Amino acid sequence: MKTAVFDIHGKKAKDIELPLFFSQPVRGDLISRIVENKKRIQPYAPSLVAGKQTAASGKIVHRRHVWRSGYGRGMSRIPRKIMSRRGSQFNWVGAEIASTRGGRRAHPPKVASMVNMVKVNKKEAKLALLSALGATADKNQIVQRYQKIDGKDLKDLPIVVESKMINLKTKEVLDSMKKILGEKIFEISIRKKSVRSGRGKRRGRKYKSNSGILVILGKKEKMKAGIFSTKNIENLGISDLASGGPGRLVVYTEQAIKDLGEKFK
Repeated sequence: MKTAVFDIHGKKAKDIELPLFFSQPVRGDLISRIVENKKRIQPYAPSLVAGKQTAASGKIVHRRHVWRSGYGRGMSRIPRKIMSRRGSQFNWVGAEIASTRGGRRAHPPKVASMVNMVKVNKKEAKLALLSALGATADKNQIVQRYQKIDGKDLKDLPIVVESKMINLKTKEVLDSMKKILGEKIFEISIRKKSVRSGRGKRRGRKYKSNSGILVILGKKEKMKAGIFSTKNIENLGISDLASGGPGRLVVYTEQAIKDLGEKFK
């Protein structure tokens, strides 16, 4: 399977041979399973010692002839801390348990319940990543994910550009991408941030933004312009390629294709 390499002026420079995984069938079942397993809930919980940092030593003893006994005082058997005393008379205040002032929480959220401990087989994870990469070269998958894109708007897939692109400035990168992708796809490729409609803007999620296009770089490449999301192939994960479903719009540099071919022989 071959694809075209576009230069920075949007013209076809040459054809290169693609790695085999770009022509393999897309395993949507594996991709969705791995993406779900990768999801994480932000762990939150009170401190383990919250409400327990007091001098309340156990329950009050209700026996006669015992030092610091609560016998005959009509006191409940809860941990208490001594605020003051006069001889054998104590001024106690309930502490530590949930029903007292400054005590611990009764049933706090537990961090262990929020950590995803589902194990994934290494071969399945690798196959899912290769399928997600292959979906970026599948026209049907991209059209299915992006409703505004028509199949006629897509050129040679996957979209591969010369490695000179990484040295361009932001304005030059935008001009080059517009020529390579075309007007319609270029509008979708830009990350846009807008104010959310409705009450969600008052609930800690005022803004919403789209993913935009992803530029995948080679091992030692680094892009100067920060207008697009970029990922090095060493740090590339399935969540970057298929978090909203397989078939994300991706632009590869020529060096990235070579490095991917060597990595997944």
